[in-house]
Amino acid sequence: MDDTIAAVSTAPGAAGIGIIRISGPEAEKIADRVFTSKRGAKLKDRPSYTITFGIIVDEDGKPIDEALALVMRGPSSFTGEDVVELHCHGGMCLLQRILELVLKAGARMAEPGEFSKRAFLNGKLDLTRAEAIMDVISAKTVDAVKAAARNLRGAVYDEIKAIKDQIMEYIAHLEADIDFPEEDFARQDNERMVQGLIEMGERINELLKTYDSGRIIKYGLKTVLTGRPNVGKSSLLNALLKERRAIVTDIPGTTRDTIEEYYNLGGIPLVLIDTAGLRETKDEVERLGVEKAKEVAEEADLILYVIDASEGITEGDLELIKGFPADKMLVVLNKIDLLDENTEEKEIADDLPGYHVLHISAKKGIGLRDLEETIRQMVFRHGFQAGDGPMINNIRQKDALEKSLQALAAAREGIQKGTPSDLVAIDLRQAWMNLGEITGETLDESIIDAIFSRFCLGK
Repeated sequence: MDDTIAAVSTAPGAAGIGIIRISGPEAEKIADRVFTSKRGAKLKDRPSYTITFGIIVDEDGKPIDEALALVMRGPSSFTGEDVVELHCHGGMCLLQRILELVLKAGARMAEPGEFSKRAFLNGKLDLTRAEAIMDVISAKTVDAVKAAARNLRGAVYDEIKAIKDQIMEYIAHLEADIDFPEEDFARQDNERMVQGLIEMGERINELLKTYDSGRIIKYGLKTVLTGRPNVGKSSLLNALLKERRAIVTDIPGTTRDTIEEYYNLGGIPLVLIDTAGLRETKDEVERLGVEKAKEVAEEADLILYVIDASEGITEGDLELIKGFPADKMLVVLNKIDLLDENTEEKEIADDLPGYHVLHISAKKGIGLRDLEETIRQMVFRHGFQAGDGPMINNIRQKDALEKSLQALAAAREGIQKGTPSDLVAIDLRQAWMNLGEITGETLDESIIDAIFSRFCLGK
């Protein structure tokens, strides 16, 4: 925390503007060693939140690039420290050269997520807001941006804080009862506390209900295209993406490894995974692809099992399809342009009662809208909703909420059974600690380090 750190904060690649961020106690002095104002003013003498036009110079004072220098002094900055941003032209070679000059001038290369980590450690944001930053950056759909933005504004934090404050109020009552037993503090409020604990449990349950939707919005719905070789899985992937992403040939076994692509289905991010055709094979590479296809299907949220209409459904197909729950399986009869659709539909429906069966032609584009609408209905039937309130989206948050719920239930049961106040207080404090893990207040330092290490460099 005593070091001054620096990194390129814009994405790699050619761009109109690139930003080098410097944060720490020596930020202004270091920036003044590589940046010269057109008017000769030093950045350390400029007011906070002002932009200065000048040039970047090398060790010999030779111009490197024209730039803008933005000064933001702590604690009123993102990290809570003195921050200088150098806004240069966006070529990666140029930015790396300027970063080298900044590092030679006294800064240290920032670790991944270190700017956000310093903001967290300096009390500028809690862990839910920090995680929301990366959610905003990695968002694949508008709904994902909206959900992340709500959490960045403190939607989850505010809800957790409200519950924690109420728990602490109850702990204070119980500890007063322990210190002054003659006053009978806690026993006078038993009924109110029990009701309050029930309400807190309901609020936590409402947050837990958002997990599945939050996970889908953040990571996407894992949707696997599987079936026998040469049934049109890759053609379906290309048709949905409206681009030639997968190689399509008449040769069975063309796809040997999984191909993953994001697909935005009306705000629902689908991770479309094209897999190798399911068949017995002596080819070692293809055999590994088939095994991987089966593993991916087991972990999928949704399975599109593709069948070639010209070949019909086989006993092997039926066995594989019925090995998965009907609510995560969508049977897609492809190449219907080659035969009588109505006859085949009745036959498939008879063989697969309770399963969704759709008829399409990936090559001709027939039935793709019906397929998309059926997928939407299946997703929403499982409780998916974008929502406007707080939404949790990672297993760390979910686990902490579940543990706090258990601790609150134990405290409520203890009060109802007349358990001594000090034992009830232990359960309440455990619930408070569990909730603190979500915001980062009670989380182990090593876990905090691990969380921020997953952030991108320069953020």
